[in-house]
Amino acid sequence: MPRIRPLEPNEVDNEAKEIFEDFLKERGNIPNMFRTLAYRPKLLKTVFDHFRMVLKTGTVDFKLKEMVAVRVSQMNECAY
Repeated sequence: MPRIRPLEPNEVDNEAKEIFEDFLKERGNIPNMFRTLAYRPKLLKTVFDHFRMVLKTGTVDFKLKEMVAVRVSQMNECAY
């Protein structure tokens, strides 16, 4: 059980709602990491911008980057 409960979309401020809506449009879900970061909206925005920069720029395909992230999570036994 997580120590900090991830927030639901109806529990966050407008800035976080915009980020949540972007995730829903692009991925169909809001990752728990970002739902938890929503307690600190400025931190959420910073991490979200960094996340997008890493995944959406460069020469490595987005899907490959996603697969690497999932595999690393599995190897580290992360529970999602």
